Amino acid sequence: MNALHVALVNDYEVVARGVVGMLRSYTNRIRVVELDLNKQVDERVDIALYDTFAGTQGDRAVVHQLAANSSIGAVVVYSWNLDPAHIAAVLRNGADGYVSKGLPASKLVAALEAIHVGTERVHLGGPNIPTVQAGDWPGREEGLTEREAEVLALITQGLSNLEIAERTHLSINSIKTYIRSCYRAISVTSRTTAVLWGIEHGFRPDRVRIEHPEPSPGTAEITVNA
Repeated sequence: MNALHVALVNDYEVVARGVVGMLRSYTNRIRVVELDLNKQVDERVDIALYDTFAGTQGDRAVVHQLAANSSIGAVVVYSWNLDPAHIAAVLRNGADGYVSKGLPASKLVAALEAIHVGTERVHLGGPNIPTVQAGDWPGREEGLTEREAEVLALITQGLSNLEIAERTHLSINSIKTYIRSCYRAISVTSRTTAVLWGIEHGFRPDRVRIEHPEPSPGTAEITVNA
């Protein structure tokens, strides 16, 4: 099989390039052909890989729009959310596949190939596949986990705890826990100083989406360049 042409869809360059780095040993099977965060997917690609880091989840308008794009062969959502009801909603929203961000690179590549040929659509790993934190994200070098970094990115974007919970499909208590552990990691004690720290350390997206209120599936999305 020829190498799959993949467009990465995420608003953070460090996250997108982290996925590229994760796939660097598989260039004979996966070729990333679009990495410009400030334009829509306009080159014919086999897969648009939608990374949910600090963005909307796969059951929202952006994935619905990607699925309607004739330049994209298949839309695959790449997420930590493993809730079966949520995954079913994502597939109903037009996604062709769903892949756990806990998969190692070899399993990610195999999952994308399987989705491309139309076999298994959902790839979550299993008891014999260790969960990994691969790729990259803002604040990793400061000791932040990807989940902590995601919450801090959403705080830096100006979202409230309730909005972050809705965006990530996590409980308010989980959000508060991530905020506390994040504050400890970056040595701040207030939301204001956390936002300032985030601005100084790359937690503002490289592309800005206007999503308040968020459009329903099928509604046009407005974007502006950062």
